[in-house]
Amino acid sequence: MSGSKGDVVVGYLSQATHARLEEFLSRDHPLIGEAGKSIVMLHERPVDRVVVLLHGFTASPTQFIEFGRQLYERGYNVFVPRLPRHGYRDRLTDALAELSAEQMKDMTTQAVEIARGLAPNVTIVGFSLGGSLGAWAAAYHRLDRVILVAPFLGVAWIPQWLAPAIAMLTLRAPNRFAWWHPIKRENLQPEHGYPRYSTHAVAQAYRIVHDVFADAAQHALRARRVVVVTNARETTVNNRAARNLVRRWQKLSPGSVETFEFTDLRYSHDIIEPLRSPDLVAQVYPKLLEIVER
Repeated sequence: MSGSKGDVVVGYLSQATHARLEEFLSRDHPLIGEAGKSIVMLHERPVDRVVVLLHGFTASPTQFIEFGRQLYERGYNVFVPRLPRHGYRDRLTDALAELSAEQMKDMTTQAVEIARGLAPNVTIVGFSLGGSLGAWAAAYHRLDRVILVAPFLGVAWIPQWLAPAIAMLTLRAPNRFAWWHPIKRENLQPEHGYPRYSTHAVAQAYRIVHDVFADAAQHALRARRVVVVTNARETTVNNRAARNLVRRWQKLSPGSVETFEFTDLRYSHDIIEPLRSPDLVAQVYPKLLEIVER
């Protein structure tokens, strides 16, 4: 079943979990588009595992709806929370200008707390910015498994050592919006995502990444297992930063981190969205399902 505010009624949920879930879904106010709302897929009887799917920057929960359905059909409960200030009906909204690292961390913590009431074993799958949040969750929350898909841990063409300074300077400067595609502009598809991004929002994402790297140098992972999935022909995020984070984690959490890299995909970053890259999804989804299930 899919859920939105007021229609998530499953008998085995505790009152506390039901209340938390209803409160979370109430964040989907009238300015949020139908395709931008959080998604809940719950079985009528208790199951052992729930998967939380964290979508990418400027996207929406609908990005993960097909993958979520495949997990649901395999017996998992599925929760796809809407990231803060995402999913607005107006695709040219300026809501992202006010996005903060704290809002994203709070949302992730709430999603984890809700997921613990949906099934005893919690897995997070995060893509891009959702991967940044998944990495943060792996550092600060006890989870069964966290799978980071093309995680945003830096921009591909910016050296990792320079990124924090650039992020700080960006936050000091006025916010600007830039088109993802300067030719297609507002016509960029799919319609459930924003066609432009906020420079301040990107810098706020860097703040989360900075926290993840700092924690990885001092503390072991709290998640039982982490899998980092990358595309060898990545075009946007920094694969070298992902490898550096894996090395830090492996030092203090030996045996808890593994990697997988797609070597035969075409050049792309978005390997999750069926409406944008159906050919990539046909290759990626089966492997991700295998990683989730093993």
